[in-house]
Amino acid sequence: MRKLLSAAALLLAATIAPAHALDFQGRLVQGGMVIGTVAPGSEVTLDGSAVAVNDNGRFVIGFGRDYKDSALLAVIDPQTDEQEILPLVIEPRDYDIQRIDGLPPGKVTGFSEATLKRIRAENAQVASARANTKRVDNFLESFIWPVKGRISGVYGSQRVLNGEPRRPHFGIDIAAPTGTPIVAPAGGTVVLAEKDHFFTGGIIIIDHGYSLSSTLFHMDTVEVEVGQVVAQGDRVGTVGATGRATGPHLDWRMNWGKERLDPQLVVGPMPE
Repeated sequence: MRKLLSAAALLLAATIAPAHALDFQGRLVQGGMVIGTVAPGSEVTLDGSAVAVNDNGRFVIGFGRDYKDSALLAVIDPQTDEQEILPLVIEPRDYDIQRIDGLPPGKVTGFSEATLKRIRAENAQVASARANTKRVDNFLESFIWPVKGRISGVYGSQRVLNGEPRRPHFGIDIAAPTGTPIVAPAGGTVVLAEKDHFFTGGIIIIDHGYSLSSTLFHMDTVEVEVGQVVAQGDRVGTVGATGRATGPHLDWRMNWGKERLDPQLVVGPMPE
C-alpha cells in the first residue's frame, strides 16, 4: 500500500532546494517502506549509509521493528554538489504478544550441537542470499498478496513458544490449506530456494532489486530455482507446514537490507 505522506512532503519541501525535487511515497513508521524520488544522478545516504538510486532517481528505504524515532537522509545534488541533510521522524508502534503452544519440543529448546551448527549455517545462507541484490526496478511494483487466507500472525508481535519467550515475529502469517498455490508478490530474481531449513522448512527469497526482498516460509513445495527470474503473480510453490509450524500457513517477510519490514504496510488489506 502506497500513499503520499503529505505532512512529511511539506516538511521536506521546506528544506530541500527545488533542484532535488524529492518526493516520498510510503510511511515513516517502524516496519515501513518508503519509495523516494530525487533528481537523477543524486547521491543519497540514510544515517550515513549509502542508498542505491536508479537511473531515474528512484530509491527505496525501510525502517525495522525497533528503529529509533528519527533518521537523517542526505541528498547531494548532481549539478551543484551541495548536500542537504533532511531529518525524518519515524513513528513508533505498539506490538502484540502472541502465544503459540503445541510446537514440537525439539523445534523450540534443547538443540544439539549438530542442530545449532545447522541453524547457524542456514542463517548464514539466508544472509548471503539477501545481500545478493540486483539493480532492477521490481521494487517499484504495487505488491500483491502471495496467497489469500486468514491472517494468523502479525508483524512485530512478541512470540512466546511453548511457554518460552522468543524473538519477535518479523512477518505476516497467512493460514491456508496445504497445497494452496503461492505466487510472487512482485517480480524479481530467486536468490534462495531450499526445501528443508530447520525453522522455516521450504523457503524461497525473491530479490526485488536495490536491497528489497521477499522471503516465503513453511512451503510444502518449492517450485523455483536459484537464478530464476519471476514476474509478479507467477506460481513459486505451495503452502505447507514445514519447519517450525503448528499448521499450514505462509509466513511472508520483507527486508530492505538488514531492516525487517512489515509486508502488510506495503501490500494493504487482505482482499475479500
